Amino acid sequence: MPVEILMPSAGPSMTEGSVVRWLKREGDAVKRGEALVEIETDKAVIEVEAESDGVLGKILVAEGTNNVKVDSIVGLIAVNGENPASLAAATSVSAASVKQEAQSATAAVPAAPVKAAPVGHVGRILASPLARRIAKELGVDLSKVSGSGPKGRVLRADVEAAAQAAAVLQAATHAPEPQKSAPPTVASVNYEDIPHTNMRRTIAQRLGEAKRSVPHFYLSVDCCVDALLDIRRQMNRQVDGVKLSVNDFIVKAVALALRRIPACNASWTDDAIRRYRDVDISVAVATPNGLITPIVRSADQKSLGRISGDVKDLAARAREGKLKPEEYQGGGFTISNLGMFGIREFAAIINPPQACILAVGASEQRPVVRDGALAVATLMTCTLSADHRVVDGAMGAEFLAEFRKLIENPLTILV
Repeated sequence: MPVEILMPSAGPSMTEGSVVRWLKREGDAVKRGEALVEIETDKAVIEVEAESDGVLGKILVAEGTNNVKVDSIVGLIAVNGENPASLAAATSVSAASVKQEAQSATAAVPAAPVKAAPVGHVGRILASPLARRIAKELGVDLSKVSGSGPKGRVLRADVEAAAQAAAVLQAATHAPEPQKSAPPTVASVNYEDIPHTNMRRTIAQRLGEAKRSVPHFYLSVDCCVDALLDIRRQMNRQVDGVKLSVNDFIVKAVALALRRIPACNASWTDDAIRRYRDVDISVAVATPNGLITPIVRSADQKSLGRISGDVKDLAARAREGKLKPEEYQGGGFTISNLGMFGIREFAAIINPPQACILAVGASEQRPVVRDGALAVATLMTCTLSADHRVVDGAMGAEFLAEFRKLIENPLTILV
């Protein structure tokens, strides 16, 4: 029997993925543990490895196919000298499964007669998402459109040409004075649809659920960072190979504050409040496809230099889509820093199932009153968003007080 290649699950939030690129072709020999295909999950692009030696006998889901359900069969490996040609029966069964999933994933697309399509698009008309949307708006039957794209894929231009031809035919049929009629032009579309990535869909689902179901409350505090900025400048100037950011100090301060106020290092579950023993800090990183939160493990036990190196490495690989699932799944507390964009103050949405997220604004000089006199200080506004089921107001205020104490006395962070 052939070995099935399945769409993997990279975490509990993943329900479907996309086939990005096959690394082997049909008929190629494969070895156990060898990478076969690149899959886009809700967070990154990962490689699926062969589970046994054999020959890649059949590719069931072509490159570029989206909305493939987890555990769907995407290919078959012929083993034990099995003839790849003998996989036809298994292929038909697997293809039927893929067809059912593809149809359910595109249920919003108007029904149309289905033409024969290459494997990987079983039961579907090959058309770009933009072409499908325009066809729906202009009332064009995709099954009657000849595609000019690769493998007969219907493109936007094909749909508009079909709509214009239909308009010309209708005008010629119904015009009272044919010699004076002029073919109408198709109205230009003044927008562009950007298809959702798996990552963007997951972000929308998780944040929407968090805002609807988690009772958020917010606490803000202004931290004086003049001493911190001074120590940072000295360390960056005097220690070779060290380039610390303000965010590195923030990660360390949050970790130490959580060690002192462990009630904020927690999550809500249906049966209990789950309090974490390790202090693992998620750091929000913007990528071309959306926000991802790689984790600095045991941040309370690491030096500033180690935290700085971890954050730089995780952020770089996050933007390249090369993080492993264990590098972004979990964590007990999230930091979102928009200070580098000049944002003074904001409130972040909690990253479920965590109970808290700290939103960090820009460090800027502001007037303050000290000993009854006006002075200037560099202040940084930080806002804690907390899940009121886990953290009450007093507890959140206690955490922020510890955090501010550490930030305003940075030597305590270095001890």
